[in-house]
Amino acid sequence: MSKEISQIVPSSQPVEEIFAVQQVTKNFYYEVQARDEFKRYCEWYYITAQQNRQELEKMRGELNIFAWFRRRS
Repeated sequence: MSKEISQIVPSSQPVEEIFAVQQVTKNFYYEVQARDEFKRYCEWYYITAQQNRQELEKMRGELNIFAWFRRRS
């Protein structure tokens, strides 16, 4: 039984070092994922902002019907 365990966990490396490497790897992939999600959010935000600016300019060029109703005699 101990021979099988020694094949799973090599005796040349301390267990703490193995877990430390695993934790660093996990943190690295988490950071990469977080940066990718932030990059996608920023791209979406800039695209949406540009579309909103275009719609605003289009609305400014249209006839404002609501201004007629707001006028008081």
